[in-house]
Amino acid sequence: MSAAVKITRTGYLPAELRVLAAKSDDTAKTRRLLAIAMVLEKASRLEAARQTGMDRQTLRDWVIRFNEHGVDGLASRKPPGAAAKLSAAQMSELCDLVLAGPDPMADKVVRWRCLDLREEVTRRFCVTVPERTIAKWLRKLKLTRLQPRPFHPKRDIAAEEAYKENFSAMLKKALLGSTAATPVVEIWFQDEARVGQKGGHTYVWSKVGSRPPMIRDNRHDSAYIFGAICPDRAVGAAIIAPAANTECMNLHLQEISTQVAPGSIAGLVCDSAGWHQTGGELVVPDNIVLLPLPPYSPELNPVENVWEYLRGNKLSARVWDSYDAIVEACAAAWNFFVNDTDRIRSIGTRDWATVNV
Repeated sequence: MSAAVKITRTGYLPAELRVLAAKSDDTAKTRRLLAIAMVLEKASRLEAARQTGMDRQTLRDWVIRFNEHGVDGLASRKPPGAAAKLSAAQMSELCDLVLAGPDPMADKVVRWRCLDLREEVTRRFCVTVPERTIAKWLRKLKLTRLQPRPFHPKRDIAAEEAYKENFSAMLKKALLGSTAATPVVEIWFQDEARVGQKGGHTYVWSKVGSRPPMIRDNRHDSAYIFGAICPDRAVGAAIIAPAANTECMNLHLQEISTQVAPGSIAGLVCDSAGWHQTGGELVVPDNIVLLPLPPYSPELNPVENVWEYLRGNKLSARVWDSYDAIVEACAAAWNFFVNDTDRIRSIGTRDWATVNV
């Protein structure tokens, strides 16, 4: 039998090695520290190896490592693994490809599957991998499947940016036609939402891999919530009506008018629905000026987010047997929201909607 390798590295007492072993979160390193501590305490190599779950040859190898590198040399070394199939630049290109989405005409699909991406990776980078590897790469890129937010095909992003940039100038121009002299201006947002028996679904917690059921009525009775909020003052104004038309809009404008602070004037941001058009039967109170949004731009109106919040928390998974039940549910949902001033500010505040007149 060959002679035992002598521990030549000094500077460590057995008690110090035991303290380091207790603090280590590497189980294998802990055993090696304890084995060397036992050797320094004059225990036999065979006994030290047995009590720490190794053989004498393995202990000999770790003594050599300890002599060469000290305590750090006892740490487990992670194997380097296989070389990456794609370079960092290629992974970045893959990420851009996934985010851009497929071309329905050229790629023959409307959304990427792992199968499609595997074929695209083979075509672009001459690398062939299993579908499960594509899924791992997508997780590594912090990508996941989400429900897209729909937008109208006629949406004009340039017009939306111009609206936000020129909002103060547009507000000033609208105020020139008002009767108030140097008023205090409040920014309000207004919209309508249909709430009916044939409602929608919302997200719920459930087990991974399952598809939880949720009730949905197929009848068609409905009501409309006309809602408006002032994020700066954290107040709102709403009515519930059987239809969306100019008559109901007039009632809503009157309600908003009562909630505007005395001596102030409200700049009311709303879309260009037919019942929002001035010059006909629409009666705009003296303390309100309308600020119409660009066409097909609901993203600029935070009240759209209010409707999503109410549907997700109060107006889904319900069955209403009558119009009165729908109205009661709408009233309860709106009161739930409007009594939460922090929520009004959180959902409604827009940096571009500022008063600078």
